[in-house]
Formats: sequence, C-alpha cells, structure tokens
Amino acid sequence: MNSFDIRTKIYFGDDALDRLIDIPYKKVMIITDPFIAESGMLRLITDRLAQAFIEFKVFSDVVPDPPLEKIELGVKALLECNPDAIIAVGGGSAIDSAKSIREFGSRAGGKHIALIAIPTTSGTGSEVTSFAVVTDTQNNIKYPLVSDSMLPTEAILDAELVKSVPASVTADTGMDVLTHAIEAYVSIKNNEFSAALAEKAIEICGTFLLRSYLDNNDTHARKKMHVASCLAGLAFNSASLGLNHGIAHALGARFHIPHGRANAIVLPHVIEFNSGINKHSKSKKEYPKCVEKYCNVAKLLGVNNFNEITTIRALVGWIQFMNKEMNIPLSVSQCGVDKHEYMNAVEGMAEKAIADSCTATNPRVPTKSDVCLILEHMYD
Repeated sequence: MNSFDIRTKIYFGDDALDRLIDIPYKKVMIITDPFIAESGMLRLITDRLAQAFIEFKVFSDVVPDPPLEKIELGVKALLECNPDAIIAVGGGSAIDSAKSIREFGSRAGGKHIALIAIPTTSGTGSEVTSFAVVTDTQNNIKYPLVSDSMLPTEAILDAELVKSVPASVTADTGMDVLTHAIEAYVSIKNNEFSAALAEKAIEICGTFLLRSYLDNNDTHARKKMHVASCLAGLAFNSASLGLNHGIAHALGARFHIPHGRANAIVLPHVIEFNSGINKHSKSKKEYPKCVEKYCNVAKLLGVNNFNEITTIRALVGWIQFMNKEMNIPLSVSQCGVDKHEYMNAVEGMAEKAIADSCTATNPRVPTKSDVCLILEHMYD
C-alpha cells in the first residue's frame, strides 16, 4: 500500500507574506543567515510581525552546509527563547538549520513548536520536505536527516524575496530544482502523484530557468521558478532522490562545492550511468526502465530525438548547454580543485555516496567501482 499527502500549508502569489499578520502565535524565533539579518530583506518579515504585535527574536548564526556545532547553538537559543513558532527565512541552509534546531529542541524541551518556512532562493524545496542535511565538519560527511516530524507547518512563497538573488545563485539553485525533479521522476519510489509534480517542475525549468538567470527583473520567470522549486520538493519528499544527490553530498562535503552546482556537474554523468547508454543493447526490451522516464523528461524539455539513445544523449547535451549558458562549471577541475587531492579522495567519496540514504532509491544499483568511475570522469 502506498500513500501520498501534503501536510504543509502553502501560501503563494502576490502579497503571500501578509500571511504573517494572521499567524496564531504570540512569540516566534526567526532563524536566518547574517546577510539576510543585516539587509533590509528581513524587515519584510519583522514589519509584519510588529504590525500583528507578535514578539520575535532573531537567531542569525547560520552558515552554508549547516555544521552540527551551529545546530547545537541554535537549540540552546531556542530553549532560552521558548517560542510558539520558528520562522525560517533564507535558502536551504537556513531552512535545514531551522528544521534540525526545532527537531532537537522540541525533544529537549518537550514542547511542540510550529515551523513556518519562507525560502529566499528557488532551489531546495526544503520548505515542504521532511529532509534536512547537516554536516559533520570533522569527518567531512553530510548527513541527510529524514523524519515526518521535520515537515514545516506552513510555507510562504513570495517572489519579492528572490528578486535580488545573484545570477550565479539563480543558476545553482535552478539546476538543483531540475535535479530534484528528475531524480524524483526516475526514483524506484516514484508514483503517479510525485510524477505529476515532477513533470510540472521540469516543464517550468525548461521554460523559465534561463529567463530567470538572464534577467533579474523578469518577475514572472522568478515567480514560476519559485513554484517549481516547491513542486520538485513535494515530488522528492514522496519519491525520494538518487545517486546524483549521494555523490553531490560527498563532493560538497569534501571540496565545499555549492550543493546546486555539485548536482549540476553530476547530473549528466548519472543520467548516462542509469540509462546505460554507453552499453549497446540489441533490442528496446533491454533498455532499463528509467530510459522511458528520461525520454519523457527530454520531451518535456523539447529535445526528444530519433530513438531512445539519441534522445538520452540530447537530454545530456541540453543539461550541459544550460550549465554553459549559466556559467556553471562542467567539471570538477573547473571549480579549481587540485587533481591529485581529488583523485586521492575518490574512493572515500564513493563509499560515502553509496552509504548516502538518497542513493537507496536510485533506479540502478551502483557499485563502489561504478561511483569511482563516475567521480573520475567528472574531474575533466
């Protein structure tokens, strides 16, 4: 028996932030990063809270790839504040930090705390998922945490918050959206509901991602990508992800490559691996099941071709084209990583990718040697 539900209440569209005036909480703790805390952006949140006479405290000690040490500090601040709700404002790091802080803080304090997630980037979909990723900096390991108790209570999608996002971040997070959608679509846990969400997210990426990157003032494109991020998050919250994220987590933890960028670099290689397009099949019946799914992705993006193999190659080419157009590196070497250091780390990263919980739902079961080969090809 399968099941599907959306437990997070989603507010979106023009003036979605006005929801904050009506929230049923008297005291909240805002979790965000230093940039947002010091910019005028946070006033879009705090002015509305003040208007509603809601007491608030700001915790801004959030950094990329949230380390366990910062989560511990956040839990301490949460217990001291004792709020009715947390408002997470930021990208994936801020929202993942808030999820983790609430999870551990609620256990320590014995109190249920609501979580309102307000994303300021269009990428992670963390505002509607039960996933969070934290980092063990001492051992260079990223741990995906998964629990229904980590689902945000509400999500507020307001494109006003993504207008000023730099082009490079728009590119990285946009390719993260596409990777989420594609991995959920081919996951062994995929279902009709997750597939419908993933297909729409892919379609939006194909139409609006490059537009969003090229023009900060294209508000329509920004709104669409903000919705696509949420749709992809809903898809992978149901169907999970795959090897792409397993490798990206290991790569990001070891060489500190931004998560969306790591996914973009890995994606063509994992599609080729999963579909087996470098192995010659005698008949259509010998194609892996995921090939049909990848061909559907290609059709949604408008690059379907003569047959399955040429269509997969066209899909890989489209992804590489997008990376080039948005100045995303096509290889790890272009990220400035030393080759000798990288090759020495390949075996360890492969082991961590295989052990990553995301890899468990990949459509093709990889061996350690498979992942090592992918990692080696990715360098150049």
